[in-house]
Amino acid sequence: MKKNILPVIGYLALASAASFLLVTMAGLFWKMAETAPQRAFSAHRAWFAVRLSLSSATLSTAIAMVFALPSGYVLSRRRFPGKNILETALLLPMVISPVALGALLLIFFNTPPGRLVEKIIGPVVFESRGIIVAQFVVISGLAVTLVKTVFDYVSRDYEDTARSLGCSETETFFRVTLPTSARGLAATAILVWARALGEFGATVTLAGATTYKTETLPVAIYLALASADVYHTGVLIILSFAMAFAVLFLLKTAAGVRDSYPSH
Repeated sequence: MKKNILPVIGYLALASAASFLLVTMAGLFWKMAETAPQRAFSAHRAWFAVRLSLSSATLSTAIAMVFALPSGYVLSRRRFPGKNILETALLLPMVISPVALGALLLIFFNTPPGRLVEKIIGPVVFESRGIIVAQFVVISGLAVTLVKTVFDYVSRDYEDTARSLGCSETETFFRVTLPTSARGLAATAILVWARALGEFGATVTLAGATTYKTETLPVAIYLALASADVYHTGVLIILSFAMAFAVLFLLKTAAGVRDSYPSH
């Protein structure tokens, strides 16, 4: 009888990934233990970075999901000229360097249309609003693509049944499509939020790296590392890992994403 080696390979790959993470974290703790901090640790400053990271990532994700739901639905259910070009364009922020994207935004907000946008929503360049704008631009394409994929897997038979019973397309969307795809959309929101939380390149280019103003956790890590303060860099990295893991685990649990296969 032939042995099934695929699970073995899978377990080895998972063990390798876990081992690499443990080794790198152990190296971080070891380096922190032998390095003296250059300045006293500011819990207030760290807490500011945590709050700013959480609030900006949550707000930008909420805006991106509001934008992605109708956009993803149209891309999933409609055919129109230039659809493939539009879908490709939405993927560009995931491929282009975040720094290049941030520079593009910085240039845009120094043009007449950009200044008009600032008059409507308030100052963006080197302001906290710039963090949300940069995160939104980076994650919106990802959100639309993932939402479209979720809707693609929703059976249209349910929608057709609802329409045959007299529901309009909008009623069908809210009563059938959304509830059916709730778990997939929750998983999408988690992934998009995680991407926003770790965003650095576009954010620091557009919003800058000012302490107690635009200092998110990635920016705080960058500033600590730029000053060659290995100890505080390590503290912020550990804080970032712990916060991201805790929030993602809670969101994953709340979304009801469970293992549906029995173990062997």
